[in-house]
Amino acid sequence: MDVDGVLTDGRILVSSDGTESKFFSILDGLGLNLVQRAGIAVALISGRPSAATATRAHELGIPHVIQGRTDKAVALQELARKLGLGPEACAYMGDDVIDVPALAWAGVGIAPPGAMPVAIAAADLVTQREAGHGAVREVCDLLLASRTAKGSGSKKPARRSHPS
Repeated sequence: MDVDGVLTDGRILVSSDGTESKFFSILDGLGLNLVQRAGIAVALISGRPSAATATRAHELGIPHVIQGRTDKAVALQELARKLGLGPEACAYMGDDVIDVPALAWAGVGIAPPGAMPVAIAAADLVTQREAGHGAVREVCDLLLASRTAKGSGSKKPARRSHPS
């Protein structure tokens, strides 16, 4: 998944000394822990390098952290090959134009409701919860539920959108 605008609400606080802060949801963090315990690989693919992102990934035990890559589909494809996965076994969550190729390549593309229209159009699923406020947890819960549901396979879920 992308980080800024997905795992966070997209805001970055930059102090005068150049340090940055981001707000991460505890709900999302627990969800990521749960899916990893269930054997689902988790990866962060961010267009910009960030010490805050690296720190949060380390706290959550996320082993695949790719930063400074705007070619997110290529980064996702490289990681999938390394893990022995095809697109049908991958889900990707993003919120902006640079995420669209990864959203389209993955078996399931996911966007939070505040994503740019182009990302929402490319997504198979739009979460009900906002980015940085449990949207990732919502996806984690769906992934875990799909493992126990009868007949779950590589089919994409029916498109669901945020109620207007």
